[in-house]
Amino acid sequence: MRSRAALSWSTSLLCLLFLSPVSPSTSSRPQWILQRVPVVLPEKTEDQPTPHFLSEARLDVASGCDPDCHKKATRLSYWDLRRLLAFETLHSDGRLTETNIGIYGYNPNLNTSPAYSSSGSSAKAQRSRVRRRREIFGHDGRFSIAGQNFLLKFPFSVAVKLSTGCSGTLVGDRHVLTAAHCVHDGKNYVKGAQKLRVGFLKSKQRDAPQSTMNLTNHVEGGPALYTPPTKDKMKFQWIRVKRTHVPKGWIKGNANDIGMDFDYALLELKKPHKRRYMKLGVSPPAQRLPGHRVHFSGFDNDRPGQLVYRFCQAGEETPDLLYQHCDAQPGASGSGVYARMWDRRRGRWERKVIGVFSGHQWVEKLGVSQEFNVAVRITPLKYAQICYWIKGNFVDCREG
Repeated sequence: MRSRAALSWSTSLLCLLFLSPVSPSTSSRPQWILQRVPVVLPEKTEDQPTPHFLSEARLDVASGCDPDCHKKATRLSYWDLRRLLAFETLHSDGRLTETNIGIYGYNPNLNTSPAYSSSGSSAKAQRSRVRRRREIFGHDGRFSIAGQNFLLKFPFSVAVKLSTGCSGTLVGDRHVLTAAHCVHDGKNYVKGAQKLRVGFLKSKQRDAPQSTMNLTNHVEGGPALYTPPTKDKMKFQWIRVKRTHVPKGWIKGNANDIGMDFDYALLELKKPHKRRYMKLGVSPPAQRLPGHRVHFSGFDNDRPGQLVYRFCQAGEETPDLLYQHCDAQPGASGSGVYARMWDRRRGRWERKVIGVFSGHQWVEKLGVSQEFNVAVRITPLKYAQICYWIKGNFVDCREG
């Protein structure tokens, strides 16, 4: 009886805290700003030697380059970008190809997201905290999503699990965005990458009647107070991966220095998943995000079989990386980091994937180990590349 009262109280509090005000003025809403993005086109594809699939997938990532190091890095030239955005494709039959690309309509002197004119947002961005060999800090801000009425409801339904142990996000009717280190260790493809599968969480039995309120709209941006009933038994339904695309920037970088900027990969499934997916968006400056917050859901290893949601404030940022303070455990890497803002063209609120959660980076600096939570931002160039992988043409990828 007491737990039911607590549940009712939590639900009521969420409704009071997170229901949007009636008819707020459009100018006060944080908005997605569409911008013309460059064109990234495949040019020449060649067969490569068959991979060996030697090592296990790593669920954490190490880098010797901290935020200051990234900010001091030399700006990449047009030819550098062509080399780093070239990509490998691993096919389900074990065949490996490498594709060179051309870049058109790109001005390397512009900021990462020129359409978002944020006055000094990078310079004024809040500095990330230094963290010491821990992944949960103070109160655990994560909470598990349970019950098919919630797990199968957007946006939680877009989170999927990879057979290598990572998470991913549905970004097309048969496409999954994840982290490159989930399938490639920087030197070679990991064990299980050739026969990679993607798991969709489903219920083994019918759910008990529950409130039909839109929890997803209330929970974003609020405290982790609500945990739905957990009596449903869940299972994964698996779909094989047909193709895996990995940028050469990750492979050549080997997760060091510039390589971390390219820790993303796209998986093409062998058949459509028939679920609603989340659209891609060019990452705006952290200062333009509602409440400066980001959100993501994944399958953390310390809660097996459970989908874990979290949100937190974004902190320091570089043109390619976003440092944030979300609590997470191994297994969550590869999750799509998203934001919810107003789409003026469609006249509605819309969530878009703006990054990929890379994981925890440990940096040795002056003899002290520092830890950062890092997401790879979707820049205009990355948007153009990933969108082309999904759509197969550049015409549908000109605005992001």
